Amino acid sequence: MTATPAAAQQPIGVGPLPITFNLTDENGAWFDSGLELFGSSSLAVAVLPRLGADIAVPSIAAPPVPATAPSGGLLGLGDLLGLDTTLSAVKGIGAAEPEAAGLALEAESLIGELNGILGGMPAGAPVNLLDLPVGVDLQGVLDSLGKFAVVAPPVSVTFNVDRRRSEGVRNPIGLIAPEGAEGFPYVNAGGAFFGEKTIQLTEPGLYAFTDSVAPYMLGAVVVDDPLTLGLDFGKSLLVNGQQQPLPSNADYIQRLVNTFFTATNPNNWQTFSDTGETSWNPFQPPAPILQYDAAGNPVLIPDLDAYFDRYFDYPRTLPALRKPDAPGVGETWIATQMEDYAGKVKHGSVTKINVEDWTIDRKIAAPGIDMNNPHNMWTDKEYKYLYANEWFDNETDVFDRETGETIRQTEVGHNPAHVMTRPGSDNLVVGINAGTDVVELAPGGTEVLRRIDVDPESGITPHPHAHWTSHDGKTVVAPNTMTNEAVIVDMESGTVKHDPVGAFPIATSMTPDSKKAYLSDFLGGSLTCVSLVEDACATPDGGVAHLATVDLWQNYDKQNKPTGPWGGLTVQLPVSPDGKALLAANTLSQTVSVIDPKTNEYIKDLPCNAGCHGGNFGAKKGGGYYAYISNKFSNAVQVIDVDPNNDGDISDAAVAGELVLDGTANTAVDDELVAHAGVGGQGVVAIPLVYNGWSQEVPAGWREKLTPQQLNPIG
Repeated sequence: MTATPAAAQQPIGVGPLPITFNLTDENGAWFDSGLELFGSSSLAVAVLPRLGADIAVPSIAAPPVPATAPSGGLLGLGDLLGLDTTLSAVKGIGAAEPEAAGLALEAESLIGELNGILGGMPAGAPVNLLDLPVGVDLQGVLDSLGKFAVVAPPVSVTFNVDRRRSEGVRNPIGLIAPEGAEGFPYVNAGGAFFGEKTIQLTEPGLYAFTDSVAPYMLGAVVVDDPLTLGLDFGKSLLVNGQQQPLPSNADYIQRLVNTFFTATNPNNWQTFSDTGETSWNPFQPPAPILQYDAAGNPVLIPDLDAYFDRYFDYPRTLPALRKPDAPGVGETWIATQMEDYAGKVKHGSVTKINVEDWTIDRKIAAPGIDMNNPHNMWTDKEYKYLYANEWFDNETDVFDRETGETIRQTEVGHNPAHVMTRPGSDNLVVGINAGTDVVELAPGGTEVLRRIDVDPESGITPHPHAHWTSHDGKTVVAPNTMTNEAVIVDMESGTVKHDPVGAFPIATSMTPDSKKAYLSDFLGGSLTCVSLVEDACATPDGGVAHLATVDLWQNYDKQNKPTGPWGGLTVQLPVSPDGKALLAANTLSQTVSVIDPKTNEYIKDLPCNAGCHGGNFGAKKGGGYYAYISNKFSNAVQVIDVDPNNDGDISDAAVAGELVLDGTANTAVDDELVAHAGVGGQGVVAIPLVYNGWSQEVPAGWREKLTPQQLNPIG
């Protein structure tokens, strides 16, 4: 380590020398390891120490993302296959242990032979090492050498949440770890925090972490055993939300790793145009990776970037976007959370689309209050205000909907995520994502009226995220992310009850009659239907039950690529105001699942973009509805018509058009947009509000634009 430049030491862990992740509000550096490795600030590498092995730890001072893959591996190693660390360990054991000297010389010879064989193979083609006689021999010798170099103390990882870089509290937890890793998934019962948390990585392999408040915030550590070839992913991996470990070369693992590098490297975010085609070629580390297949065979990937190019068909041509032919009614607001502005430190804005002529009318960045990552929006019954929650801070912001001027900020609690109003009273309901409460505010967000603890007995901070309010304003349903429950809040009495749902629920919707709610099981590969009155959830046998699961992985076994429609890492899942369709936005699969809520049948998939996230319905001119789908790592929005010919059959649901959210010279702005234009799409609200309960309250001047059916969607 003394030969390693100081700037390069922090992301390397060797035994007790810790890796430190600083959790921040900064784009792409949400888990900041202190060094940018090929465009990502969220990756660290550790060497699991072997006593008796003289391990050469190379410098990891990597250059900026190159136009083409460099000849060295992730760590800047001199040889393409990254065998220097293994060779160094072998020599060290041979020098330290006379009995091992012969084995060390044999291993050194075999490493040279293997390097020559693999050097002539395609960099993107995985190689089963046991298919090569030299690979079999080398594996046996390395196993024998391992008896002379026992594993030393584990690698430490410290997560630091400092108020100077993160205005909101954070709760880092494990997403992936090698089988046998002690303490996984590293849950902190006390919930999100400011301060430090340290864990121990006890096994070689891939570790990935997420923030349970904002789960697209990702960090990763590869703990390498120097007596293996390449960087170890481990033989079997535990994945949060899955009951059984997976082989490290499983399709699900490849997709999670690919998503990690898309999310954490802003250079990998998608940029669409409405005037011509663009190219998308996300860059992955050109590193040698050692995975294992379902039979336990070691599989070496010489170059991860080349392999993922083949596996995921990169580069891709992104088509020029075409706007819908038929107009919508009113306006749609989308939280463009990753946009950067000259006059503020924090990221994000809310972007207004005039859906009657498909133009970008306005962007509110609110530099005067340094608005921090606005996540979700709503409006009041007179459409005077636009409400927006600062997800990375603690306020609900209130803007003049027409001018974009800031009216007030109301402090509500740590990391507020979603906001809706209660039909009738027009009170706001805000979920405190990093806490325990659902908060009710007076109309206009003028004051907090009360707080309702959504899990008063468990002792675990539940992190309620995206709630939904019933058409009569009497019931709120929210996902308790950390307890895998739906919380049903009686807003009249302030009492709560719970129902079990799938792994890591993150968002909620309701049918227009408020008889059942749906929750997206973000890590479970499913949706859960919860009855709110009598049993109302359709089951596969044609009956109804209190709870029912919609399996989004019925065509996916996680080891192999999907064989049909599927959805992974599902976020928002709005039900159309007339109850015809449910649309589930899937981050991992970059698809929108079309579900029939009457039968819970999985109808089809529609395409979306990288980081597919949000969705809400608005009125289509002349009748029917458009759904607007946002994407975190793209500058585009999809407009979906779930029933184009209005015949009640949603099998013809289709993407009616797509828009670029960048803005034009005619877009009203309150600050200079300097980076990531249109990117970061998350929360969506369409005005007029056409969901049952709100549609009946549409004010004059707007009502005239709607059909009788849109004003009374199930009446």
